[in-house]
Amino acid sequence: MILNFTFAALAVALMIWGTPPLALLAGMLFALAFGVPFAQVGSHFAKRLLQICVVLLGFGMNLPVILRAGLNGSLFAAVTIGATLLLGYWLGRRLALNKKTAALISAGTAICGGSAIAAVGSVIAVTEAEIAVAIGTVFLLNAVALYAFPFIGHALNLSQSQFGLWSGVAIHDISSVVGAAMSYGPDSLETATAVKLSRTLWIVPLTLFMAMAFRQKQPLETSVTNAGKMEKLKIIVPWFIGFFLLASLTRSFVPPVVKWTPYISQIARSGMTLVLCLIGASLSPRTLRVLGWRAAALGIALWVFISTTSLLVIRFLN
Repeated sequence: MILNFTFAALAVALMIWGTPPLALLAGMLFALAFGVPFAQVGSHFAKRLLQICVVLLGFGMNLPVILRAGLNGSLFAAVTIGATLLLGYWLGRRLALNKKTAALISAGTAICGGSAIAAVGSVIAVTEAEIAVAIGTVFLLNAVALYAFPFIGHALNLSQSQFGLWSGVAIHDISSVVGAAMSYGPDSLETATAVKLSRTLWIVPLTLFMAMAFRQKQPLETSVTNAGKMEKLKIIVPWFIGFFLLASLTRSFVPPVVKWTPYISQIARSGMTLVLCLIGASLSPRTLRVLGWRAAALGIALWVFISTTSLLVIRFLN
């Protein structure tokens, strides 16, 4: 009880005076020093709050800009996602890493971190340990990106548009994408959110592909369970993207909503600070122990690949 109360007080203080990067770091240090607060409900609450905050951010964004960013980046998304998955498969074999763990890390790096890992994991029958390794790898790299990307962006004099595109492509989870872009500027936030959400839609075809790729090991739609019932292919669809687009549509075509935009955006920013604090607080010593060097090596290699490749393309085209 005291642990949860202390963390709640810290989270409220960070929402008022802190920033998303500081909130993530504070949550991580708190968990490592005192233990994971709200262990039973914290991660579930953080996931739902993240989705709500993303929808609220839509009220501050112009729908035509969002659609243009998604459309213009569709080919780029397809190429980078495909290349990351192929490289992950190849490196996973060279590192003698478990195939399913390699698939989870590759999916999380290529698309959207934990959401992609959960979606793919739901159709290839992974163990809790494999999920933990993939989530842990992506989590630590997200934490690094939240601090490293703004620093690199300023050092390279990237425009807000360039940085938004880069972070939307190369940072794993949307929470860290929003946190990094938010600290870089409002235009960066708009671009990064649009790019990352458009990439998130690739969860559906990726999940179908992974289900077919592992079908021989675990038949899905055509197989029959021991109880005589057909197994169903379950795909986790990112429903909140539709509400995000609806919020952006409302902001773009319902003029009275515009005057409320600053207040809604502030609520979303405070919510994102709390989300990152909760995500940081989910880091436990157990999470660190399950990470082997092979999983870490694969995660780092894929992250460096997609980060450097996308940055070079963005600088060349802009």
